[in-house]
Amino acid sequence: MRSSYVPWVTRGAMGKTDEVRRFTPAGIVFAVLLAALGGALAGCGSGGGPGSSAAAPTGSNAATTTSGPGAESPPARLTGRQTVTLRVPARMEGGTLSSPHRLEVPKGWTASVWARVPGARMEAVTPEGNLLVSVPGEGKVVELSGAGTATKEKVVLAGLESPQGLAFARRGGGLVLYVGESDQIDAYPWLGAGEVGKQTVLAPDLPDETPAGDDIHRQKDVVVAPDGTIYFDVGSSSNASPADRGYDPPRGVIDSVAPEGGEVTVVMRGVRNGEGLALAPDGTIWTAINNRDEIPYPFHGEAEGQSEAFGQVIRSYVDNHPPDEVVPVSQGRDLGWPLCNPEQGKSTPKGSLANVPLIPDAVTNPGGKALDCSGLEPIEVGIPAHSAPLGMSFLDGSKVPAPWSGGAVLAAHGSWDRQEPRPPAVLWLPWDAKRKTLLPAKTLVGGFQEPDGERWGRPVDVVPGPEGALYVSDDTAGAVYKLVPPR
Repeated sequence: MRSSYVPWVTRGAMGKTDEVRRFTPAGIVFAVLLAALGGALAGCGSGGGPGSSAAAPTGSNAATTTSGPGAESPPARLTGRQTVTLRVPARMEGGTLSSPHRLEVPKGWTASVWARVPGARMEAVTPEGNLLVSVPGEGKVVELSGAGTATKEKVVLAGLESPQGLAFARRGGGLVLYVGESDQIDAYPWLGAGEVGKQTVLAPDLPDETPAGDDIHRQKDVVVAPDGTIYFDVGSSSNASPADRGYDPPRGVIDSVAPEGGEVTVVMRGVRNGEGLALAPDGTIWTAINNRDEIPYPFHGEAEGQSEAFGQVIRSYVDNHPPDEVVPVSQGRDLGWPLCNPEQGKSTPKGSLANVPLIPDAVTNPGGKALDCSGLEPIEVGIPAHSAPLGMSFLDGSKVPAPWSGGAVLAAHGSWDRQEPRPPAVLWLPWDAKRKTLLPAKTLVGGFQEPDGERWGRPVDVVPGPEGALYVSDDTAGAVYKLVPPR
């Protein structure tokens, strides 16, 4: 039954998390057990050891941009920065890691390559303290373990259809691993030591490759709520086609399904590609969303030499609009895509990436005739346009030290067509416990992009390990990095 459900570990949440403390005494016992487990991921040691805003777009109505992703003053310990050499063990050199690279990190942090996993995507820490990594391109999920570096790799699942999202939870009397394939959501009894039981398909026949579109988002992320409900994203089949809003089954949504499977419920609409699902300290689910490209200019008047720029693709505007989105998932909410777009030029103060209002799209919804954007909730947190946020984890309850434990980490994959390219990065978003919301992001780790715009790495996901380090997957370098904060 739903009421007997006791969460254990959800994607991105470790140790004595709030959802465990709120539930039955059995949950407390399991939390203590997890805290006592030996850190099979790695010891405390590590070796070795930003996204910038572009010029404001032209035109009298063009939005100004802030000097960084956030609008709030950072904690004192986030103001100190240093550049460190990424330590690469000799046996892990190769590819883009054949030459030395430098990363920008907070003072006292170190960075090293912990594992090489070609095509590494989403991550989850097992109850034993090891690291699961999905590899969609090879249809598999692997378990990594080791101390200073990963010394053992085991294939846990194989032959899957583009698996991505991973989440652990306790259901009934046992632990369950949830996996998001591109066409279904699976559950596997977790037997320990990298072994799973028989697959149960909780949500079959999900939208995947069809209908043909200009920007199909196949892969699914998953997260488990405190009541056991499984949430997952179904991305759009296009960059900005209104047809996506009418498909059956729907695209551009966040869905949910009960722990035992059954009917799939649409929770939130107008979500172009919400892959970054994570559980917040207050038990809410949040998602980080990749927003659209080539947005038409939404204001009447002159821009870039055009006397009437409305509805035209103005490059200086496109480069900084629309912001990507980080929002809580709530039943019945509509984020408006592709009829409405967040516009930081209408924020208060202008350019702020907190509580960004939505305005009508100049081409798909001129004048707001198809959807009244003013009636939609503002976007809680904007991320600079074309950051491409992917995996996200809240750090509350982990052993990551303050101030970072009081927020969420987010992997930004970087832009694909922006001029200049938006750099890949690991971002940190403070959590406002009083208002129960995230605040605009700060760059935690940068340096994955060279001055000429070439990238040697692109983060996909970031999770806290049991010993307080952060583990970052990178599908371009084919690696998992270990980031160790000072003690």
